[in-house]
Amino acid sequence: MGPLSLVLLLLSAQWSCAQEDPLLPFSEHLDPEHNVRLKWGFDEIQGTILFELTVNTSGWVGFGFSPKGGMTGADIVIGGVGPKGSYFTDRHAVGNSIPVVDQQQNYKLLYLTESDGKTVMKFQRSIESCDDNDLPITNLPMKLIYAYGQSDDIEYHKSRRGTKEVNLLKYMPRVTPPNSKYFDMTMVNFSVPANLTYYHCKIMKAPTFDRKQHIYRIEPFITNLDLVHHALLYRCPPNVTEPFEVKCYTGGGGEECMEAVAVWGVGGGSFELPEMAGLPIGGNVGDVFYRLEVHYNNLNKSAGRVDNSGLRFYYTSELRQHDAAILLTGLALAPGYAIPPKAKSFLTYGLCDTAYIPKVLETPNDLQVFSVMMHTHLTGRKVRVGHFRGGKQIDHLAVDENYNFEYQEVTNLGKTKTVKLGDQLLVECTYNTENRTTLTWGGLSTSEEMCLSSLFYYPAMNLSSCVSFPNLQTLRSAMGANDTGTWLNMMYMNTWNDTSINQYQQTLKRIDQLVTVVDFFNNGSYNPGMIPDLKVIPSTPCMRSGCAIKSLALISLLLCLAVHWAY
Repeated sequence: MGPLSLVLLLLSAQWSCAQEDPLLPFSEHLDPEHNVRLKWGFDEIQGTILFELTVNTSGWVGFGFSPKGGMTGADIVIGGVGPKGSYFTDRHAVGNSIPVVDQQQNYKLLYLTESDGKTVMKFQRSIESCDDNDLPITNLPMKLIYAYGQSDDIEYHKSRRGTKEVNLLKYMPRVTPPNSKYFDMTMVNFSVPANLTYYHCKIMKAPTFDRKQHIYRIEPFITNLDLVHHALLYRCPPNVTEPFEVKCYTGGGGEECMEAVAVWGVGGGSFELPEMAGLPIGGNVGDVFYRLEVHYNNLNKSAGRVDNSGLRFYYTSELRQHDAAILLTGLALAPGYAIPPKAKSFLTYGLCDTAYIPKVLETPNDLQVFSVMMHTHLTGRKVRVGHFRGGKQIDHLAVDENYNFEYQEVTNLGKTKTVKLGDQLLVECTYNTENRTTLTWGGLSTSEEMCLSSLFYYPAMNLSSCVSFPNLQTLRSAMGANDTGTWLNMMYMNTWNDTSINQYQQTLKRIDQLVTVVDFFNNGSYNPGMIPDLKVIPSTPCMRSGCAIKSLALISLLLCLAVHWAY
C-alpha cells in the first residue's frame, strides 16, 4: 500500500469514527442553513474540551469565542486544507480585521480533512484560559462565532459568518424529537404525615405502548418544593402484579422493585439524555409495574399538607441507537457502622467490582457511562467516583469537591466513559460532623447518611445495583469488640477525638468488604473485596499545537479504534 493510499485510509477511518464518536456527545448547528455543525465533549476532571467543526466549504473555516458576539476581543482558530497542505492557527481578534496569530498556540489540532465540499476540523484545548489571548470556558452560556470562505485566501467574510449562544459545559438540547409526547407518574392527593422524614411508595403501571418507546427527557413535577427532597422511579420484577401505596421500607412496600429508571434530587432540574441513548419503555420491555418513591423532608412537621409530586417523562417512537439504564453504586444501606462526631473530614467507601456482574447476568456488556448523580445527606462535603483497571487507578468517573445537599442533579460527564467488565468503581464520600455530638448512622433519614452514585449508561442490562459494605465481623474484631452488643456500646460510649477517629477511619479502609451485585429479578452475587487507594488525578496542562499532521492523523485513528475499550 502506497503512502497516498495509507493517508486516504486513515482519513476515511477518521471520518467514519467521527460520526459516532462517544467523546463528542453534544451537537449544535451554528447557522440556520445547517452549513456549520459543531460537535463537542469535555472532561472537567482533566480540564480539557474537544471540538469537531464540520463546514460545507472547501475554503478556510474559523471558529471561536466572543465576549459580546463580535470580532473584538474574540478567541479564534482558523484552519483549512490549501494547495500547500493543511494549516491551523490559534488567533485573537483586535477589531474587524484578520485575527492576529497568538504568540502562544494553545489549541491542539487532532485532524483536518477536506472532502466532497466539506471541511472537518477536530481540535482540543484547555477549559481554563491558558494566556491573555484565550477566553476561559465557563458554566454559563458563551457566544460562539464562526466564519468561512469559499477559498483558502483568508479575507473579510461579509455573509458567511454568524453567532450563536451555547452553554457548552451545561448543555441542554432544544430540539424536540419527532412524535414527542409525555406522561406523568405522580402521587395523587397524598396527605403528607407530620413526620420530619417520611418515604412514601406508590406501585403503579406506566401507560401501555404496543411497541418500545424511548424516554429522552425527565422533568421533576413537584407541587411542594419545601417538602419534597427526592423522587425516584424503579421498575418492578414480574412477581409484583397489583397497584398499592404504602410507607416505604417497612416490609411489603415494593422493596423488591429496585432497578432505577429515573432519579431526581432537591435543587435539580430537567435531565436530557444524549442523542444516542434513550430509556426504554413499552414493547419488549414488558407490561410491568413501577415503584414511585418520594422522600418528604417535613422540617416543620406540618400536618394536613397534600402532595401530587412525581416525575414527567418525555418520550418518542423514533428510537435511538442504544437503550440506556441506571446502575446504583456506592455504600450499601445497611445497619452496622456509623460516622463519628467531631470529625472534620471522615471518609466512607463503596466498592463496585464489575468482575462479579457475569455471576448474575448471562450476557453482560461493558458499560458506556455518560451521566452520574451523586448523593449524600447533610454532613456530606465531597463525593468522588474512582475508576480502576488491573488494580490501578486510571481515572475518576466523576468528582464533586463542593457537594451541596440543597443542589443535587444528574451531571453529564461531558463524554462517554467506558467501564470494562473487570474494572472497579470506588465511591468515596467525605463528611464533616464537627457540629455533631452523637454518632451519625447510615440510614434513610435526612439526619442519617448515605454514600451513593447512580450511573447512567448504555447498553442497558438487567442490573439494579453494585455496592459494598464492610465485613462487620472483621470490623468489630479489628476495633476490639467481641460481639454486636460490645461493639454498639463501644461506639456510643467512646470519647471521640482525633486519635480514635483516625483509628476507626483507617480500620474501615483496610478491612475486607462484601461486594454485592443484584439483577432486576433480585438475584444476588456476594463476594469479597478490598478498598483500593483513590488518588487525585492532576488536570492536563494547557494544550500546545504544532505536531505533525501525519502523526496526529495516526494518533487520531488509534484513538478511534481504541474508543470501544478505553478512553
